[in-house]
Amino acid sequence: MTIPEDLRYTKDHEWIKLLEDGSTALVGITDFAQSELGDIVFIELKSAGTSLKEHEVFGTVEAVKTVADLFAPVAGEIIASNPQLDNAEIVNQDPYHAGWLVKMTVANPASVGELLDAAAYRQLTGE
Repeated sequence: MTIPEDLRYTKDHEWIKLLEDGSTALVGITDFAQSELGDIVFIELKSAGTSLKEHEVFGTVEAVKTVADLFAPVAGEIIASNPQLDNAEIVNQDPYHAGWLVKMTVANPASVGELLDAAAYRQLTGE
């Protein structure tokens, strides 16, 4: 199971990575989450321009065996969704790079640092 050191994590198994500008971030689901879900067949996300509160649902992931809500790791606004998600399996294949879900402007970039680091996420998942 891969848990990159440069990301922050939620207890709901989303990851977030602040980009170089310090206020824009990519958000996705973790390797642990995609493996627990199984084969992902469809992803539905709220549209660009949607403002989100921390932990607000911003979409769903449908897998062969279940449907799961996606929760915003921090407050902000969706500015784009991954155009490659028409091929939903990309999240199973590469959850941390090609399989990112949304790009968002983060309301308070310091809030990202309050999320779980890789060591704490490993402990949460038992990895």
